[in-house]
Amino acid sequence: MWMRALLGVQPRWGRDFDDLSNEWRRLFAEVLGTFLLVLAAAGGPTVSSFSHGAVSRVASVSAPGLMVMAVILSIGLISGAHLNPAVTLAFALRNEFPWKRVPGYLVAQVVGSVLACLLLWTLVGKVGLLGATEPGRGVGDLQAMVMEAALTFGLVTVILGTASGAQNVGPLSAIAVGGYIALAGLWASPISGASMNPDRSFGPDLVMGNFSHFWVYLVGPLLGALVAVGAAHVLRGRGGGAIAVRAAQGTLNTPSRGGVAQAPPVGQPEVSPGGQRESQRESPPAG
Repeated sequence: MWMRALLGVQPRWGRDFDDLSNEWRRLFAEVLGTFLLVLAAAGGPTVSSFSHGAVSRVASVSAPGLMVMAVILSIGLISGAHLNPAVTLAFALRNEFPWKRVPGYLVAQVVGSVLACLLLWTLVGKVGLLGATEPGRGVGDLQAMVMEAALTFGLVTVILGTASGAQNVGPLSAIAVGGYIALAGLWASPISGASMNPDRSFGPDLVMGNFSHFWVYLVGPLLGALVAVGAAHVLRGRGGGAIAVRAAQGTLNTPSRGGVAQAPPVGQPEVSPGGQRESQRESPPAG
């Protein structure tokens, strides 16, 4: 599976994102991917509490990053592996993901998050707040919200950057995205929990029935994503480039004959579906 992802191989039905008959596959991929992410992210502190500290903080904050790498490489070609409403909205604001598909993705991500937390509850009970994200000791909600906004700004900047034609790193973006999530957790989790994802926080809060801090993890990531979209416009101009569109919608590379992704010839810019060269669509305005 990972070798197929690295080679850019995908099933024939995955090449046409506008084929509504296969939308259920992409929604299922978002449910599955978000389920696995939240299972790792919330499962770390939950199992640590259940096992009296057997899972260290370093392991707990690194696990979500490693899981995101695995999810992107395994199902990223199907749905784009957003796994996060902040990412979905950022791609939509960049004109790289159709708004008509945003509601379905948002619902799928919520379902995946809640299912993961229900499984944890079934396995170990409501211990460790089921991994709920909360401001650290002595940290106010406003401080935690600003931290979440800053962390999510970095995360979405990395995602939009590695998905763009400027870098064109394809499935290797999994390393950048997963690495950023782990790194952010290593230094910032004592402040806010380093959620960077409203659904990662929503699942535990729903199952525990406690939304006292949820606004922090809703407003912060959405604000950070909005600022990241603005930064992407400054860095690369308006969105909608062909490569970024494929990354957001489920094809990380350009499918060629036989379904294997190949880069365009050296020195020849890629042409988007609208006939505009990729370099023109992704580069910032001159001057």
